[in-house]
Amino acid sequence: MPYATVDGIELFYEDHGAGQPLILLHGWGTCGQVWSAQREEFARDHRVITPDWRGCGRSGRPSSGNTIAGNAEDILALAAALELDGPVLVGCSAGAAIVLEAATRAPSFVRAVVAVDGPGYWPAERKAERLVELRRALRTARAETVRQWVKDWYGPLADPALPEWTAQQILDSSEYIDEILTDAVRHNPRATIGELAVPAVFVHGELDAEIPFEVSETLAELAPHGEAHLMKESGHMPHVEQPAEFNALLRSVLRRLAAPAAAGPADQD
Repeated sequence: MPYATVDGIELFYEDHGAGQPLILLHGWGTCGQVWSAQREEFARDHRVITPDWRGCGRSGRPSSGNTIAGNAEDILALAAALELDGPVLVGCSAGAAIVLEAATRAPSFVRAVVAVDGPGYWPAERKAERLVELRRALRTARAETVRQWVKDWYGPLADPALPEWTAQQILDSSEYIDEILTDAVRHNPRATIGELAVPAVFVHGELDAEIPFEVSETLAELAPHGEAHLMKESGHMPHVEQPAEFNALLRSVLRRLAAPAAAGPADQD
């Protein structure tokens, strides 16, 4: 199984296909398996890397570094170790915050970034108390809290088995990953998104009960090369809930990025 030693820990990743590299980064507590439908689709003409970030899946479980910045550095180090040339970074939920941070830190190294239902500024400005309560509940009744929370992640079209599948991934991960929930309250990309030098695409499920679409809209407006897309029948995990629709949207974005004249995202579809 492929592992890379990154920042002193072992990161597990899967590596499929060849061509323009894509790094697909999962959200809090899950693992690279949430991208299985995208891996199958895009490995036909892209090199698709699906890592498990620290504390999740089959990666190492350090007690420190479980922050947005720490994970961003891990992903940049992994891309360098794999000698990826201008990867497009795609992240969902907390993974969206991580890939945006990575692109801000290393714009010359990243081709573009796609943020899927990212928290953006919402935890810092509107959800701080809720996250404090959530961390307390996770310490006292982890399994019950996770299962109850995950029920709200999915829209009505999602496979009924998805909430339990997702919850089990989270329960199999390290409890150290909870630190990123606190770090999200301290992290506000409004202050830095205007400096983002690479194309930034924000995809959001209209039925997301965690983060409203206005967050992605606002960040897309503030980003110099930003655009936002709404998936009307999806909740917090559109790439899992509506994989065919999500893949078509991502492919259209990648096609425009590959165009010789593309300096940034073209007009929205």
